[in-house]
Amino acid sequence: MEKNVGGIDRTGRIVVGLALAIAGIAALTGYWAIGAVIGVIGVVVGAVLLVTGTTQKCPINEAAGIDTTTDDSR
Repeated sequence: MEKNVGGIDRTGRIVVGLALAIAGIAALTGYWAIGAVIGVIGVVVGAVLLVTGTTQKCPINEAAGIDTTTDDSR
């Protein structure tokens, strides 16, 4: 799989992923009372966003034919 996540998309995924993961962990540890199920969802979605942002590879983007990288040499 080639890289298909770049620029603002990559930055947004990393920032939102970190925020969701932290919020989910806070919910799971009882620091934030929004529920354990919401906490688990936050951690999972946050982790997926962090992985796709840091690896710059997203299977959903690939399936949809979306490429947000700025490399036009392909």
